[in-house]
Amino acid sequence: MDIDPRRLLVLHEVARRGGVMRAAEALHLTASAVSQQLALLEREVGLALVDRSQRRVALTPAGRVLAGYAERVEEELAEAKQELTRFTERLAGPVSIAAFPTVIRHLLVPALSTLAERHPQVTPRIHELYGPPALQELRLGGIDLAITEQDADEPVLAQPSIVSHPLYVDEYRIVVPPGWEEIPRGVEDLGGAPWVAGPPGQACGHALDRLAALHGFTPHRVHVIEEFPPTLALVAAGHGVAIVPSLALLEVPADEVVVTGITNVGARRLDAVTRVSRTRSGEPGPVQAVVIAALREAADGLVARLGERAARSSR
Repeated sequence: MDIDPRRLLVLHEVARRGGVMRAAEALHLTASAVSQQLALLEREVGLALVDRSQRRVALTPAGRVLAGYAERVEEELAEAKQELTRFTERLAGPVSIAAFPTVIRHLLVPALSTLAERHPQVTPRIHELYGPPALQELRLGGIDLAITEQDADEPVLAQPSIVSHPLYVDEYRIVVPPGWEEIPRGVEDLGGAPWVAGPPGQACGHALDRLAALHGFTPHRVHVIEEFPPTLALVAAGHGVAIVPSLALLEVPADEVVVTGITNVGARRLDAVTRVSRTRSGEPGPVQAVVIAALREAADGLVARLGERAARSSR
């Protein structure tokens, strides 16, 4: 019995994605091509691996057993690639990174320049994906590294099969419209204000809930916005106040919104998240490690940029 390992990986993708269509998308193949590979694999092993009697494609008991071995084959190949990098002078290969807009703009873009200079054979691929979908894709192997945000007040949750690597602590600022006659000096002055709030699951949304509980008010959420540019546009137009991270203010004109001097608002923690390697425990692979190093270097450069912006705002 000869089994093509490439077809094993197709079977594994169908198993973990839960269907032919999703597996085809992940493998960048057509659904018919995936189905053809499965049929050829069934011919090689002489057993039915896919139950086609149901509306949704499901694996047979034999298919599930073989898919388990396929997962081990994929893990071994991934480990082999990582180990072989020790014998080469230069790191090489693709690395898929999931991130969100502020991180892409202010951390990943400068990090890509560093990688291009020091590791030209490493080819980063950025996907705008974040939150639970990014972590799911990381666990499934669709991406190699995800950048996450979490309100720094929350404890780091231990999650199976993934490990977090700290990148940057991004302080929150409270911004108000430029037309306000009296700038609030504390959170208690904003109890009755309209808020342009982040979604509950977002770090800034959690921060507003935390501050409201601490200061004893129920925030009046007039707008719930996920992205920071429209949030700041609504504040600039006088539609409410908002909590935003410092990174979101880096390229906002100084007179567009008023950045209050309110302190103790908190911060969000930015982490790079990778899958746990069986041979390296919590350590990232060599290619992922140089990406994380470049991101940390970019984060160090943000301190000076934010200091310059604060100095301009205080003039």
